[in-house]
Parts: sequence; C-alpha cells; structure tokens
Amino acid sequence: MRKIFAVSSLALVLAVTACGAPDRIRSSSDLTVVETDVLPAPGRDDLTAADRPSLIGPLDTIEVDVFGIPELEREIQVDASGRIAMPLAGTIDARGKTASELGEAIAAALQASHVRNPKVTVNIKSSVSQVVTIDGQVVEPGLYPVTNQMTLMRVVASAKGLSEFAKQDDIVILRTVGTRRMAGLYNIDAIRRGAYNDPPVYANDVIIVGDSPQRRLFRDFVSVSPLLAAPLIAILN
Repeated sequence: MRKIFAVSSLALVLAVTACGAPDRIRSSSDLTVVETDVLPAPGRDDLTAADRPSLIGPLDTIEVDVFGIPELEREIQVDASGRIAMPLAGTIDARGKTASELGEAIAAALQASHVRNPKVTVNIKSSVSQVVTIDGQVVEPGLYPVTNQMTLMRVVASAKGLSEFAKQDDIVILRTVGTRRMAGLYNIDAIRRGAYNDPPVYANDVIIVGDSPQRRLFRDFVSVSPLLAAPLIAILN
C-alpha cells in the first residue's frame, strides 16, 4: 500500500533504509500530508455546488414556470445575497438549492399566499457561480464553468492548454474541505501516460500551473522522491 508522507517547506527529516528509499518524513507547522492519493471532494457546505448536482448561486439566472398562472412565469436573476423575489411568493433564499428544491420552496410560499396546489418548475438558464479558477502557465488563465464531468485535464483544455514552457509536474489544486484548506500536487504528463487518473475538479477549486508558494511547500519532498506514480495530497496548516 502506497503511503503519503508529511512534508514541510521548513523541515524535512528522513530515515533512509538500506536501499535509499525514504522511510519517514516528519511534518511541521507548515504542511501536513495525509495518507491518500485522492484529494477529497468538498462537502455541500464548502461550495455553491455540492457533490455534482447543479446548485443555484448568486447572480445565476433562472426561469420560473407556474403551471396555469402565466402571470407568474418569469426569468429571474438571483441577487448578490443569493435571494429571489416573486409576486405572492415574496423573497426566497435560493442559494445552495437545486432547481427542484427552489421550485418546492416557491410552491410552498405560493400556497401560503392562498394559491391552490401550485405546480412550479425551475430551470437554471445560466450560471456564473459554478466556476473553477485556473492560473499560471496556461494559454488563457481565468474562470471556467464547472460541469458534472469536470476534471483537471478538461479545465486545462478549457484554458487552451499549457503554455509553451509550462512545467507539467507543477500543477496544484487548492480546495476547501470542511474547515481544512487542502492541496493536491499533480503531474499532468503522468496523467496523460495513465500513471494515475485524471482528478475531478469542483466549483471554487483554484488550479495553479507552474511555480507558486503552494508548489514550493512540496519542494523538499519532491526533490528527494520525484512525483511520478501518484499525486501528493496535503493539508495546509
């Protein structure tokens, strides 16, 4: 079983076996590496979109259809606080809800205003809240929409690929999981060769290609044991 070791940008302590392989690396106050090669998926409270259903966030645009009441059919932009306002229904918190959940909330509000058995359908017309950030050595850094099948390779492709002299083994994904700030160090060339799977990417992830302060946290470990066969996953302290 592969083990992931604790590393630090300030201290790296190795016990070397007879064959020269690292036996133990001690963590410090800067970085704690966990025993997994999979960057954990964020929970529902960590981002506007949870475990891949399409959730509604601030400034998204939705379409509301109330069956049999055309006066209530409308296109609405969610405000910056994540709320919408409708006649009879009033103000409703849409942030973090799926389209069906928001439809149920609107129907309940209408029913409370004496609309009999309202049947509400909500569709997400456009989303600006479900995005991933990619920066560094790519052709077009920026914010890109997150789909249900978004992965690291697809985000890089969305950014028109790596720049000419990009370091393919210097790709960090930053993610908040619960209260922890986590980082995964990946080698895109290894992914292309099939050494390990193309990791999924989620809304609010930040991807940095090339040298960065987060990449330097891994520097001492990678200089001793180059990252070839697996990604390196860490908790940022």
